[in-house]
Amino acid sequence: MTTTINPRLDEPPDGDHRRRPPAVEPSDGGFDEFYHAHYRELTAQMYAYTGDLAQAQDLAQEAFCRAFARWDKVIRYDDPVAWLRRVAWNLATSRWRRMRAARAYLARQRVEHVPGPSPDRVLLAAALTRLPAKYRRAVVLYHLADLSVAEIAAQEGVAEGTVKSWLHRGRLALASQLADLRGENHG
Repeated sequence: MTTTINPRLDEPPDGDHRRRPPAVEPSDGGFDEFYHAHYRELTAQMYAYTGDLAQAQDLAQEAFCRAFARWDKVIRYDDPVAWLRRVAWNLATSRWRRMRAARAYLARQRVEHVPGPSPDRVLLAAALTRLPAKYRRAVVLYHLADLSVAEIAAQEGVAEGTVKSWLHRGRLALASQLADLRGENHG
């Protein structure tokens, strides 16, 4: 089967525009005839239910796919069209439920409004960026990551005395930077 670029509701998607019999008797057993006889009406019903032609066509196609997979059984039903219609309606209802659940989930996902950083935090971040990299790493690892001097020394591959020196110099530079930045903001 081929599909057209702009399928019409009143035509089967394979482009066969000949008139088909209104129903197929179970004795016929031909799925193609069944499909051509009922595709249009099922799509129209699904379109009326969903309000979306593309979704209606998808629902009709899925219902026909399920009928085809069970064709030997479906054709023996008293009313195979009723079975097909029920499958399509169930599919539409399932899609509607999934959409409703997805919308409800999204509605529960509230955006958490977190206040911005305090002025002191902004100043601290700005002052840290002005420190030399080795001093900044030592101060951050010691005060924010809660690493010991020995752990920092092992991570950086230096002696503990070097880390103590970086911390001392970094704190002095940080204090000076914070004083300068506070003076700029207040003056």
